[in-house]
Amino acid sequence: MTWYLLRLFAARPDFAFTMTEAEQATMGRHADYWRRHLDDGTALIFSPVADPAGPWGLCIAQAQDRDAAQTLTDADPAVTEGVGRYEILELFSPVLR
Repeated sequence: MTWYLLRLFAARPDFAFTMTEAEQATMGRHADYWRRHLDDGTALIFSPVADPAGPWGLCIAQAQDRDAAQTLTDADPAVTEGVGRYEILELFSPVLR
C-alpha cells in the first residue's frame, strides 16, 4: 500500500465562505465519506487547510496504487456533485507514529 496526499480544490476560490445550502449539504456528505474511510483505516487524516492563498482540503490516505487513489477521489461527493477536484500526490517515504 502507498500513502497519498489528496488535495481538494474547490469549484471557486471563495467556496469555503460562500457555499450555498446545497453545497453545504454536499460537503456534509463529503465529510461523511471520509469519516467512513477513517473508520476502515484507508484515511489517516482529513481537514480543511487555512492556506493564506485560499482554503483547500487535505486528506492523507492509502491505496494500492495511483489508480486506486483516483477511484477513492472520484467517488467523493465533492467530486461527483461537481464542487471540487483533486490533485493526487504520492508520499515517497512517510514516517508514521
